[in-house]
Amino acid sequence: MTVRRLLALPVLAALLTGCGIRATEVPTDFGPAPSRVHCSVSEPDISAQSSRGLPVQVFLLCGSSLVAVDRTVSVEEGTADSQQRVLVARELLNELASAPTAGERDAGYSTRVRDGMTVTGPRPDDPDDTLRLSFPPASLANAALAQIVCTLSDSAAAEGDGSVILGGPDKTPLRRYECTDEVRAQPTSTDVPSSEVKDG
Repeated sequence: MTVRRLLALPVLAALLTGCGIRATEVPTDFGPAPSRVHCSVSEPDISAQSSRGLPVQVFLLCGSSLVAVDRTVSVEEGTADSQQRVLVARELLNELASAPTAGERDAGYSTRVRDGMTVTGPRPDDPDDTLRLSFPPASLANAALAQIVCTLSDSAAAEGDGSVILGGPDKTPLRRYECTDEVRAQPTSTDVPSSEVKDG
């Protein structure tokens, strides 16, 4: 009997292999796989940054979400509020279009905002807090528009209510865009909510 059992072992192993039971292919429940994107960088020296400019935050992509990171921008003191809004917006756009730092890239951060985009203030008939981009907002990819809206709406470039009025270089009606929790969580697949703005 012992000899028969020993001879049967190779046959049993072959049958199991034939059924597709292989240790290297069967998932096992040893907890979640380690994430390749940790979205964490070392804390910057805020006091040092403040001495070099105005502390701000911009929203970058990390994994499937938008995450705020610290930056500083240069805005001349004594600038009128209307001009300051545009200057801050311009600096923020430059930061969004710039490549993330080496540490941020290692942590999984990226940006979808194209280089070369500019921003101007309102035209005579626009509301005072209007910002006009050099590209029509509707032509931008969801992720890029989400980055811009969430960054600007959370800054001195807007009224601080979580929204921002954007237009393009053409006569397309202005729209008020909102940075919502859904947009921050799924910026590539979520349309940025907006509503048409009547003439100021």
